[in-house]
Amino acid sequence: MAVRGLNWGEERPAGPRRGRWSQVEVAVLKDLFGLRDLKAIARELNRSEESVRRKAEELFRGTSRSGPWTVQEVERLKRYLGLNGPEVIARILGRPREEVERQIFALGRIQRDGEWTRKEVQQFRRVYGTRRDEDLCVIFGRSLRSVRALAERLCLAKDKAFLKRERGDGATRMPRWRTEELELLRRLYPTTSNLEIARQLDRSVKSVVSKAHHLGLKKAAERLEEMGRENVSLRYRGRRAGHESRKGGAPEGGEPAS
Repeated sequence: MAVRGLNWGEERPAGPRRGRWSQVEVAVLKDLFGLRDLKAIARELNRSEESVRRKAEELFRGTSRSGPWTVQEVERLKRYLGLNGPEVIARILGRPREEVERQIFALGRIQRDGEWTRKEVQQFRRVYGTRRDEDLCVIFGRSLRSVRALAERLCLAKDKAFLKRERGDGATRMPRWRTEELELLRRLYPTTSNLEIARQLDRSVKSVVSKAHHLGLKKAAERLEEMGRENVSLRYRGRRAGHESRKGGAPEGGEPAS
């Protein structure tokens, strides 16, 4: 997100911004708080961490609400789960901490079986790198075995920053690319899906994409066209599966082409 509370083309100040917060800055803070740490938000807004902390306390100081949870509230809870503890989530949602903890416990007791839907797979791809597997079980209502099996099938890996924060040690060292791996990547990348390349190299999709970008590799025009057709087909199947599920059928999963 490039919004920093400045007009387009305006020169960035040498030091952190001070004074009155603009509506744009407030909107960005509301959107990012709870999803990124204060340091990252402060850097995004070009504000001091203390300024961001004080503004967040002001924005999320409302009176706590009690009672039944709406579907929207539960989905918002899942959005922040694993990135912050119950106390911060309670402030964002305007709920007592005890209610947030009870709701998380209730979600943790839900475990569904069956195929993952296309929507679930897309969301799983987005959040896997920054969440513990145990938190993913709660977010998706799946068993630990199911979560880890899907991650393996999609060749996903945790983000380096996440691993560093979880382990509390230095930078995570990834296996170096061997010469034969680089040759295979150069040969396969233009015409083969990133997932298939990751499986052949026993690496994550993120690692494959990052190395391909570093080497300046591009997908061939034919592969891009094929990806477009595959994704259109998946969207059609997703809509059809949704229609079938409303009639009592099982939802159909699917993975976007890459």
